[in-house]
Amino acid sequence: MPQTRFVLQKAISLGLKPIVVVNKVDKENCRPDEVHEQVFDLMFHLEATEEQLDFPTFYGSSKHGWMSADWKNQTTDITALLDGIIEHIPAAPYNEGTPQLQITSLDYSSYVGRIAIGRLHRGELKENMPVSLVKRDGTIKKNRIKELFVFEGLGRKKVAEVKSGDICAINGLEDFEIGDTVADFENPEGLKPIAVDEPTMSMLFTINNSPFFGKEGKFVTSRHLRDRLYKETEKNLALRVEETDSPDAYLVYGRGILHLSILIETMRREGYELQVGQPQVIIKEIDGMKHEPVENLTVDVPGDVAGKVIELVTMRKGELLVMEPKGDLQHLEFTIPARGIIGLRNNVLTATAGEAIMAHRFKAYEAWKGSIPGRIAGVLIAKEAGTATAYSIDKLQERGAFFIDPGDVIYGGQLIGEHIRPTDLIVNPCEAKKLSNVRATGSDDAARITPKRNFSLEEAMEYIGNDEYLEVTPKALRMRKIHLDENVRKRMERKLENA
Repeated sequence: MPQTRFVLQKAISLGLKPIVVVNKVDKENCRPDEVHEQVFDLMFHLEATEEQLDFPTFYGSSKHGWMSADWKNQTTDITALLDGIIEHIPAAPYNEGTPQLQITSLDYSSYVGRIAIGRLHRGELKENMPVSLVKRDGTIKKNRIKELFVFEGLGRKKVAEVKSGDICAINGLEDFEIGDTVADFENPEGLKPIAVDEPTMSMLFTINNSPFFGKEGKFVTSRHLRDRLYKETEKNLALRVEETDSPDAYLVYGRGILHLSILIETMRREGYELQVGQPQVIIKEIDGMKHEPVENLTVDVPGDVAGKVIELVTMRKGELLVMEPKGDLQHLEFTIPARGIIGLRNNVLTATAGEAIMAHRFKAYEAWKGSIPGRIAGVLIAKEAGTATAYSIDKLQERGAFFIDPGDVIYGGQLIGEHIRPTDLIVNPCEAKKLSNVRATGSDDAARITPKRNFSLEEAMEYIGNDEYLEVTPKALRMRKIHLDENVRKRMERKLENA
């Protein structure tokens, strides 16, 4: 229900009336019409107007391909839902005048280059039509539309003309950015530019040089990595790529953990192998003082756990600005350093049983807030390569929680668990039980293995330290030390201490 609450809250704040679709209808085990009552109660607590509370509800099953306005009457198709959309959702208004389209999104094609996407605010646009491109700074450049596309289903359909209210894609424009306006050729009028947030966080992207290099991905070289990252900058304006002293590593700047994790997840699904370092916030020196990015954080949470959220945020240098009831929720607003948001979401969701709704937005660069506590526990590091055994993991469980299962193939220097103490510990989970013809009562008990701790991509990115990498492949996520050899790690530690 937290996701439903969030969507309804957004709809109500925008003055919209929702259409509720109840999927997976099971007439024998549940009453689908009860969902209508639950949504009504939820919207009432979110202070919806009377008009918004009078919303239509459709019932059906996507698995069996039917929809109906009455859950008792099963149909043979989804025509009822499509008719309901036409009946209850008004068409986009037509605004007469000279054309105005603000570019709100970008796409890229290796055949035609960059593609501008936006909603036509006024007038009409036609194929091969000369237009003016009003830049963010007010300068005007003359262009010509080569091709027009509208969105149909999951693809695009080429058309000769689009009218006010249509969302379209334009080929042929040159030197455009998000926020620019496509306007009339002779009398151009620009719309108010859209603000594009600047990057606040950076991560090191490098090729995969682990012992499992090339076993799970198709694109593994530095050339593949470089081409993919620079291709992403063509349509992702908030992303920056910077080359480093090493030809195999690149600094990638983004808007936060989520922004960068979307890129990494997309790359791994495309077949890329890579390694990423610990996320670092971008620090600036202003008037001789160290400044860091600070964000506005809002959290809507049930009132009985609001205290836990406030405690978690203030531990990370957050400052509570607003605390007010909002229906059956407590609305909390904070300012918090971008460093403090790293790893915060999972802690908040755990403390609130998944009922917290969080959102944050860049505010400004402010003076350095001081140190923020990071990962307290050390890690368990694999001593050598091999296959983990249940016998060894069972004996090592008292040392900490494991990230691997018996039978997993590992390599030396890989992080395989979390130590119960602040220091790192090297262990060997591949040791097999010695076989002999001697048996003793009680010594041959079956191993009792605690289930491993699973990490999502974002959780793993937040977990690694500054001397660790996250290895990302199409099939696996592995955390490892940058220097796999123990002796090399000790030498590097001594150098840092001396420095």
